[in-house]
Amino acid sequence: MTVVLLISGSTRDGSTNTAALRTVQALSPDGVDAALYGGLTELPAFIPGDDGAERPAVLALREQLSHADAVLFCTPEYAGTLPGSLKNLLDWTVGTGELNEKPAAWISVAAPGRGEGATATLQSVLGYVGADVDPAICERLPVHRDHVGVDGLVSEPEFRTGAIEALNLLVRHATRNRVAPADPTGA
Repeated sequence: MTVVLLISGSTRDGSTNTAALRTVQALSPDGVDAALYGGLTELPAFIPGDDGAERPAVLALREQLSHADAVLFCTPEYAGTLPGSLKNLLDWTVGTGELNEKPAAWISVAAPGRGEGATATLQSVLGYVGADVDPAICERLPVHRDHVGVDGLVSEPEFRTGAIEALNLLVRHATRNRVAPADPTGA
């Protein structure tokens, strides 16, 4: 089983970013456990020098990241960059290494000509924390609010096809990067 943690950078109810990741979760193939991270609003503000050991939300984030084989992000752009809440989440991983060498990618649901600041910043921060980002997996799959159904899922077939393709590529990337256990017989 490959575990992929899905992280939305949006805290807004009715977010197309979160709907996109819920859709990925709902359509995940057998053998993939796509888990939607739900603690973004509970994370305290990052304070340099605070290791987060006394903060349950930080410990929960780190545990989920540690157990994930890969991470898939989907985030809006606020004021030309990442939303502060997502940057805060990433800041909590800088000194602890949960994203170091972890396969990661993103899906952008922004309309053409929008969202580049967020994805550029995300790529920069993921590089800084040592995440293993394959840009060929990262996709722009615009989602209009009208394409989100009452079930909270994106109904547009082109999005669904592209999102599952990105998930499958990320899973393959994570699987390739797993170190095979040593043969106990020494053969």
